[in-house]
Amino acid sequence: MTEQEMKDWIDNASYQDLLGKWRFAPVGDPFFRDEVGQYYKTRMHERRAEVGNASHVAASKALG
Repeated sequence: MTEQEMKDWIDNASYQDLLGKWRFAPVGDPFFRDEVGQYYKTRMHERRAEVGNASHVAASKALG
């Protein structure tokens, strides 16, 4: 997957999908390295603010 494809996935993923990948990705996953990793972190924190605390907790509980 190219960097642009990874960024597109990040932009289109639900908050729960982002949180799940953040929580369960294997060490060294390319989504969390270099420029894409910084982009993921920034977008995840932005989405967290957008969905609010209740949705964050629900997504976290759904993931286990």
